[in-house]
Amino acid sequence: MNEVVRVERKGGVATVRMNRPERLNAYNAEMGDALLTAGLDVSADPSVRCIVLTGTGKAFSAGGDVEMMSSIRGEGSGGFLELTVRLHAFIATLRRAPKPVVAAVNGVAAGAGFSFALACDTAVAASSARFTLGYQNIGLSPDGGMTFFLARALGTHRAMEMTLFSKVLSASLAAAWGLVHEVFPDADFASKVEALSTQLAAGPTLAFARAKELYNRALSQPLEAQLEEERQNIARSGATRDFREGIAAFLEKRPARFEGR
Repeated sequence: MNEVVRVERKGGVATVRMNRPERLNAYNAEMGDALLTAGLDVSADPSVRCIVLTGTGKAFSAGGDVEMMSSIRGEGSGGFLELTVRLHAFIATLRRAPKPVVAAVNGVAAGAGFSFALACDTAVAASSARFTLGYQNIGLSPDGGMTFFLARALGTHRAMEMTLFSKVLSASLAAAWGLVHEVFPDADFASKVEALSTQLAAGPTLAFARAKELYNRALSQPLEAQLEEERQNIARSGATRDFREGIAAFLEKRPARFEGR
């Protein structure tokens, strides 16, 4: 049976791979169930210290499956209310995962697929990747946290420009706008993603998790509250084995061997 989502584990890295290449990894209800299950599993697994989200074939994800959406046209708002439950739960899972989550954008990222990339902690793209919202082409408003992430990344005016005019970003322009961390040639993409994710999996996982918690709240609370949370989290980080190892490695002039503890 062809799995619509595959999870591949190697060392401390878990790769969650959307696997509907014949449909450009378009999102449907089955994929929604599978992505949420996979996301919760790898997020909770302490042996996984970095998560990579990517797609099979020439697309990252083309967003919502248009054939599926066509089938729920007659259901009014109910069909979309049901469809977005798991989609939004998966987005929230990516943001809550206590470890780095990397979007490896291997091709087109449209609609909810674009949202997936924005919801990750960092994103890298193949040189052939393209980014677009696409909702307006079929008369829909955005979902998947698009308005939350894109407004914060680009500002509301540029986010609205992309929404109103169905702007398509090349990988290089997405990098220039700060939406992706780095762009790699297609031929080198898999090896570059493996190297980057392996590096993150060898890092101080608990410190990464606490930094992520802080950034998740940074734009929604006053400075004084953020300073207090930073104070509490650096104190917690200072009680870890990874901190002791980091200091020892610095003093001994050697690379640190973090364990994520």
